[in-house]
Amino acid sequence: MDTLKKFSNFLSNHTSSVVIAIAVVTFFIPGLMAWVNHMLFVDFATNKFTCQSIIIGVIMFSMGLTLTTKDFEILAKRPFDICIGAIAQYLIMPFLALTITKLLHLPAGIALGLILVGCCPGGVSSNIMSYLCGGDVAFSVGMTTVSTLLSPIMTPLMVSLLASGTQIEIQAIPMFVSIIETVIVPVAIGFMCNHFFEEKNWFKDIQSVMPGAAVLGLACVVGGVISSQGAHFFSSGITIFIAVLLHNGLGYALGYGTGVLTKMNTSKKRTISIEVGMQNAGLATNLATTTAQFANTPESAVICAVSCVWHSISGTILAGLFKHMDTKKVD
Repeated sequence: MDTLKKFSNFLSNHTSSVVIAIAVVTFFIPGLMAWVNHMLFVDFATNKFTCQSIIIGVIMFSMGLTLTTKDFEILAKRPFDICIGAIAQYLIMPFLALTITKLLHLPAGIALGLILVGCCPGGVSSNIMSYLCGGDVAFSVGMTTVSTLLSPIMTPLMVSLLASGTQIEIQAIPMFVSIIETVIVPVAIGFMCNHFFEEKNWFKDIQSVMPGAAVLGLACVVGGVISSQGAHFFSSGITIFIAVLLHNGLGYALGYGTGVLTKMNTSKKRTISIEVGMQNAGLATNLATTTAQFANTPESAVICAVSCVWHSISGTILAGLFKHMDTKKVD
């Protein structure tokens, strides 16, 4: 168990290196991670349930294992901060995505993919980044929790609203069901396990290795995305990369600006910056590749895939910059 704990710490401390390594290897050997996209079954809402869905469920389960009743008490005691975060999450990124699609005149399918990314909740990896850069971890977990709990309603609703200009009809119910299955249920199970077994030594051992499992899960999701979509990355043109860079970078900046306008302290400003700019693009990719209504727009999965890879990399870069700023201040 000690070896597993050390390995988990290593993975947590080298998240970007692990993700980039898997991404590069998979790009040249796509078959290595092809199993991630293997379909297991189709549910009643006609969503494909793949190995990727299971992996995202494990990642969200690991987040649930960190949640306690105290975290929900924090949410109750800090409603203003959480409300600001949730509003920023579901206003800035969706409408920023829509604006970028208009400015760059993106094709309908690619525009839909970027809007889908913008309408997804914050990713669990954002909590790791907030921890690494000296952010407010409780605030980060609170924002991720609330945005995740709201996602079954807000994500389909916002996509349906904003995608009307893409001339692609979006049905909210299949997306709602998929988010319930892959996000809400695993988080709830993790929370319940933590609630009932948090005092058990064996459970604490499991908790200590789950961050590493989450990093491996993230790497596998990225690998699976590249396995299925990597060949289309460069054939899709430079525009798709510009769109992702603008969406992500401006998300970080506008998130930080929100913290400045609401007079948050430095740790909270960093946290809201990462939470707003770093979306759960893995979930977006899963929705784009497994929900039936996206079947006619395969290009939407490409931009979700590029976002999934880039958000994982940019988040660690930003966390490193914030940490470097602290080091310079100490020096």
